[in-house]
Amino acid sequence: MSEFILHHYALSPFSTKIRAMLGQAGLDWRSAITREMPPRPVLEVLAGGYRKIPVAQIGADVFCDTRVIAEEIARLSGQPQLALAGCEPDARALAARADSALFVDCLMAGSTLTAGRRMWAAMSALDIARFFVDRIRVGRHARIKARSPQGAPARIRGVLAELSERLHASPFLFGEHPCHADFSVYHTLWFLTEVGGSTLVNEFPRVRQWQQRLRQQGEGRAQPLAPEDTLLIARLARPRALPADQVGDSLVGRQVRIAPVDYAREPTFGVLVAATPTRWILAREHAEVGLLHVHFPRDGYQLDEA
Repeated sequence: MSEFILHHYALSPFSTKIRAMLGQAGLDWRSAITREMPPRPVLEVLAGGYRKIPVAQIGADVFCDTRVIAEEIARLSGQPQLALAGCEPDARALAARADSALFVDCLMAGSTLTAGRRMWAAMSALDIARFFVDRIRVGRHARIKARSPQGAPARIRGVLAELSERLHASPFLFGEHPCHADFSVYHTLWFLTEVGGSTLVNEFPRVRQWQQRLRQQGEGRAQPLAPEDTLLIARLARPRALPADQVGDSLVGRQVRIAPVDYAREPTFGVLVAATPTRWILAREHAEVGLLHVHFPRDGYQLDEA
């Protein structure tokens, strides 16, 4: 069986979500470090126009968005609660809030001098300039409801109080073991505290202890992999068999484009070869790697005939 590869970078909050999930799963994985902003030549081959990070890969199958990546980790580890579909409705609702409204608030509250110093340590001055130009451009085209930066700390405190109440009776947000919602909340607060240096979480000891429990599980067993080598891995592999739980879709077999509906809305083009209850799978051909299957979640994405 092909290895699980994660294309990511150190300061990516959503990559932190997946790395922590790999720790919970106890999986071996290969770490392919990518740039903080395009151009990303390797990922352009593997995932087309899709530009969010992280991206996962198993052979010639490429997985976009943490929802789909989490499904793969749940499958590989036999821990269904790591996938959104394996969670109860309240957990799915909290995960959605964490990945959207709470994430935006933590980005605003965590964009501090401390965060700036971490960026200086990880990136060159030229790349930092390119990073901000890129993120400004992404923000201009985003379809996310505007929120007041001044109100972010109060909104975060409200969520932290809710989390503290949940953690009164169990070590994790929805029971004795962490589920997808734990990791969705964890990565947003990771940016706030570990990157931004905020002490807001210290006002809620149960939440801080919960953070420490997740951190202590580590990030799995990672081995470095040169990004260019992932293209060779894809070229030597064939996409796995299409899933059996397909549902009817009139666009199957047609050229399509798919893109996120919120931000970083650059499309990926391909032939829709499968539609399941939770994902779309596109076939893409590229001279460097041959045939790929690229997986996207249905939720949060728009699919149209190209």
